[in-house]
Amino acid sequence: MTRILLLAVTFAAMFIEAKAVTALNGSGATFPAPLYLRWASDFGKANNTVTINYQAVGSGAGVKQFGDGITDFGASDVAITDVEIAKMGGNVLMLPAAAGTIVLAYNIPGGQGGLKLSRDIYSSIFLGKIEHWNDPLIVKDNPDLKIPNLPITVVTRSDGSGTTAVFTAHLDAVSPEFAAKVGSGKSVTWPVGLAGKGNDGVTALIKQTPGSIGYVEFGYADNNKLTMADLQNKAGNFIAPTIESGAATLASVVLPDNLRAFITDPDGPNDYPIATFTWLLVKKTYPDAEKAAAVREFVTFGLTKGQASAPLLGYISLPPSVVAKVQATLETVK
Repeated sequence: MTRILLLAVTFAAMFIEAKAVTALNGSGATFPAPLYLRWASDFGKANNTVTINYQAVGSGAGVKQFGDGITDFGASDVAITDVEIAKMGGNVLMLPAAAGTIVLAYNIPGGQGGLKLSRDIYSSIFLGKIEHWNDPLIVKDNPDLKIPNLPITVVTRSDGSGTTAVFTAHLDAVSPEFAAKVGSGKSVTWPVGLAGKGNDGVTALIKQTPGSIGYVEFGYADNNKLTMADLQNKAGNFIAPTIESGAATLASVVLPDNLRAFITDPDGPNDYPIATFTWLLVKKTYPDAEKAAAVREFVTFGLTKGQASAPLLGYISLPPSVVAKVQATLETVK
């Protein structure tokens, strides 16, 4: 009888412990996905009462799923507007959680690294105006490279994408013609090119298509050993995409109280021209205290211990001033 009672108590304790585990489901941007998945893994090892499930479906789908109440948190490479927040009932906080750069990765047979692309040239490529790699304008900026007579295949995104929104906002800033003909947003009508789903899809297309060029997050290009172009910044300097040059861009950004900063064309002489924060969408108020606590714990982990993983995966660690501001806002989640 005593043994039966002990077994009953043991099973009851196991049931209570299982019920105590809180699952958080999130979805959204592919840009920071490798970092968020690393955070989820590391956080899970340190905390056995919360599980994190993140699906990299693109910023557009992630924002919609969060707004529809399907997920507990979302992720977007472009901060949503006050109008979008109002449509979600106002129960939304935008929290910068990571940062990174968008690069132009290319595939020129023969290993032609060190390619320099001016602002006029790369905007013209994505407008379909420059169609061959040995165009005189490209050759002029790259006299030491043996550039073949090869058609340029532009690779873009097929899905609603924060990466696309950031990249097109930059192109709008540097090219009035691009702004007039294509514009900016998570989805645009590109005048030329192939399309892949997610940063991983674009990366795969560039890797398998000789003569291609496309825009992807630095970590995807770096981890897949894609060649990346040096881009001309607003000061006229050609800047290689590195963690350091991206950090230089973010260092001069003053984050406003609403935590939404847009970096379309940075001014600094050493700034890489296309860098961005990427945001987590969380609720101001959750339906139960356990879920609110789990969100605060996970995001706090990402903002603190998780930042050490950022440069290892090709991202930029958030400046301390940004972390402090985001943590103060995070504490308001109830």
